[in-house]
Amino acid sequence: MLVACEYSGRVRDAFVAKGHEAVSCDLLPTEQFGPHYQGDVFDIIDYGFDLMIAHPPCTYLTCSAEWAYKDPKDINKKLSPDKLYGQARRDAREDAIKFFIRLALARIDKICIENSIGVMSTRFRKPDQFIQPYEYGHDASKRTCLWLKGLPQLQPTNYIEPRYVNGLPRWGNQTDSEQNREPPSKDRWKVRSTTWQGWADAMADQWG
Repeated sequence: MLVACEYSGRVRDAFVAKGHEAVSCDLLPTEQFGPHYQGDVFDIIDYGFDLMIAHPPCTYLTCSAEWAYKDPKDINKKLSPDKLYGQARRDAREDAIKFFIRLALARIDKICIENSIGVMSTRFRKPDQFIQPYEYGHDASKRTCLWLKGLPQLQPTNYIEPRYVNGLPRWGNQTDSEQNREPPSKDRWKVRSTTWQGWADAMADQWG
């Protein structure tokens, strides 16, 4: 099986632990020793895999930071010089959409594509399932979409109860107002994008 757009090795290693042949692929090197192709996933996607689990980058697919797609002259805030805005960001989104759809149309019988809530629900199709970390043993909330082909829906394994603030549920990664607790840092994107171990284990147990 192929784990596309994964450098952590977390999903790959969950399948390897179950006795499957699995390889991860990303433009970045793997963070954990194991079978990994560093490069373009489309170099190897036609190698006869039975299953692919893909995590395409969500930077330009998510519904957050929609203001950044406006032209810079129409944005009333200080802009970071290392970010994309306006037409450049719109072009990047179109490239991200094409990449996602190309993964989805791969000639592999069983496919799962994981991504944040965003534009693919309208530009591709609605997801088959939403999953949460707290359904798989993590004290955290991050509603995430799964698009499935040839696979059953992933079944929850270990529900973690929330705390309640003014009658509303909150998990460990959330403040009382539901904001994410992860502090700003140069590695925040990596922490936020890494697959939860409970999800990886459930995928290997149920789809392996």
